[in-house]
Amino acid sequence: MARAPPGDYNGASLMKLKPLADVAALDAAIAESCERPVLLFKHSRYCGTSCEALDELNNHLVGAGVEASYNLITVQSHRHVSDEATTRLGVRHETPQAILLKDGRVVWNASHFRITADALTRVLPRSTPVV
Repeated sequence: MARAPPGDYNGASLMKLKPLADVAALDAAIAESCERPVLLFKHSRYCGTSCEALDELNNHLVGAGVEASYNLITVQSHRHVSDEATTRLGVRHETPQAILLKDGRVVWNASHFRITADALTRVLPRSTPVV
């Protein structure tokens, strides 16, 4: 798998990552999970571990061939969205945190150093519905 240098985000991979700025966007992402896998990534701008996990997500996005929706919740600026995700999805809040949704339910989650490009690549194909 091709890996980007730390902090090196190309435009194509970042365009795949949609910011969730309000609860309506969270609602839309949860609803979208009934059509395709949806990944929520909770990020803290001031945490080195979170920045490393974002690098891993970027590395996954560079080589991602899975049709999924990738969403970013930045906890400093959108804490209310992060709190609502915690409440609705029943997953204890952590940052960094990756939460994979399918059919409106959590099917996988990881935090801190368990968020790797390899882990994301392994779990996303398994969540894709068989047609």
